[in-house]
Amino acid sequence: MTDLNHKIATVFAGRAVRKDLVGQIKGGQVVPTYVLEYLLGQYCASEDQATVDAGLETVRGILQQHFVSRSESELWKANIKEAGGLRIIDKVQVYLNDKKDQYEAIFSNLNLSKVPIPSEIVRENPRLLVSGVWCLIDLEYANVGEGDARIPWVIQSLKPIQTSSIDIEDYFLARGQFSTEEWIDLLIQSLGFEPQHFTRRQKFIQLLRLVPFIERNYNMIELGPKGTGKSHVYSEFSPDGMLISGGEISVAKLFVNNSNGKLGLVAYWNVVAFDEFAGRNKSSPKSLVDIMKNYMANRSFSRGVETITAEASMVFVGNTDNTVQHMLEHEHLFAALPPNYIDSAFLDRIHCYVPGWESEMIRREMFTAGFGLVVDFFAGVLKSLRDQDLSHLIKEHFKLSNSLTTRDSDGIKKTFSGLFKLLYPNGQATQDEIEELLQLSMEGRKRVKDQLMRLDPTITGVDFTYSDSYEVTHEVVCKEQVDFPEKYVMRPIETLGGTRNAENGPVSAELIMHLVKGADQISMIAPVMRGVSDFEVISSLGEAISSTLEGRRVTFSLATNLEEDELLQELQIDSFDEVTVRLQAQGIEFEYSFENVSGPRVRIFADGLEVWSGTLH
Repeated sequence: MTDLNHKIATVFAGRAVRKDLVGQIKGGQVVPTYVLEYLLGQYCASEDQATVDAGLETVRGILQQHFVSRSESELWKANIKEAGGLRIIDKVQVYLNDKKDQYEAIFSNLNLSKVPIPSEIVRENPRLLVSGVWCLIDLEYANVGEGDARIPWVIQSLKPIQTSSIDIEDYFLARGQFSTEEWIDLLIQSLGFEPQHFTRRQKFIQLLRLVPFIERNYNMIELGPKGTGKSHVYSEFSPDGMLISGGEISVAKLFVNNSNGKLGLVAYWNVVAFDEFAGRNKSSPKSLVDIMKNYMANRSFSRGVETITAEASMVFVGNTDNTVQHMLEHEHLFAALPPNYIDSAFLDRIHCYVPGWESEMIRREMFTAGFGLVVDFFAGVLKSLRDQDLSHLIKEHFKLSNSLTTRDSDGIKKTFSGLFKLLYPNGQATQDEIEELLQLSMEGRKRVKDQLMRLDPTITGVDFTYSDSYEVTHEVVCKEQVDFPEKYVMRPIETLGGTRNAENGPVSAELIMHLVKGADQISMIAPVMRGVSDFEVISSLGEAISSTLEGRRVTFSLATNLEEDELLQELQIDSFDEVTVRLQAQGIEFEYSFENVSGPRVRIFADGLEVWSGTLH
């Protein structure tokens, strides 16, 4: 055992566990890590191998005796009936049956529904009403009543699986026994990873994923390749986080159901994360985007005439379609998002963009066999620190640039506060350590702002700089800005979304200006107009045309095929309407029509004469 593991096991006795034990007992059971570590922390929190072995057998026995396997649900029901009652571990969700004026529970693995549950249990655990919660339940088979009123199942008690109490002062004292390097490695091991496989910067990227749990109303996005563990922490790490698979959700589920006044996920969970958020062809109702924009800015939403405030942080994780180099050269770092989310007002509310492409694909050897904090205990610590705001520590040593907007400053400060609480919960940090966190926090916000400038020409540039006590100014840059300086531009891209002429290579805005200069009527025929990048081409082409107007009135028309799917039709029409408004603001009369367009090539005409043909991508 290493010195660090011995120290973790000693200082956090009873609150730390070997992280490889989860894999030894989980098998094929569909149960979150925090549920298993809740049990492991009770029976296996020891350095003594004999104690660990005995604890593992105890935990296996508990799972065998109490964990309901979905494939054996009927056997479990029979066992409960024959025994009269059993204690089980299952995921439970509750609904109000207003016809019977009672709450009723659904047992996920036991495959039971309409089980009456006492109102006092629901009042003590309101999350049961929003989504499934893993619990220890004493369930009896009583078969009371007659006819339709017969109730075979009775819930005697229910206890959510979570640590009962957190002594935050003891946690602060424990932090003082570790160096900064040791503490960072402890946090990485608590996430289940072996620190030696990560650079310092990669460790910080992992830790950024924890900021939404420790900082209220924190908005973060992480895009990157598949298989890098972007969503793992939101599904397995904490009972206080909710991961929405697929990235699509309704206003009623997320905020409020106006038909019955029932509050949604943001009212009950500390973190709401959207998995698989990216996808150029995904549907995203504009009404949902608008409500999210208001919530992300004001921490509130409306329920009729009532305004509801909430503290849930919002996290958006998804896969990118292309490499960073390709995105910087041809589009932007938000290009993989659904069309309605590529909205400068929505994106400007994001506090930090985590560069997921810097994380390596997860490999077996990257998982640790060392000690880490029991995740449920650790999640409880993070929850207890959400009320603290330590952003004031920045101005004790540094001064941010006056050119930064309020949203820029807020994003930087919230990221800094979250990272500081993670790394230095006892408040003990050197000026160099504070500066390290400040630089990372500024980079996360700068990545958002720089891409906004590529998307929206009305966004004004700011200086991501800070000065120290000696009045020396320091500039913060993004890593991809250093890696690809010639492609990192902070203005709308002049190449038309990567448009290529079939014979002559890239078609630039300057070439289009030359080809259509002097024309009064410009038309375009395109077989397919679907993805965000397609409509960015039209906007870029329109901007090129507007620079040739010289007081003339120009009409720009486009003909394409209408999508067959109704949802895609709506997205297509909405995108065309947005382009129409944008180009009208630049003095161009834009018209679009849906016709039977054949052939694979895009064709552009100036006053009836074909001047260019090719493909968009």
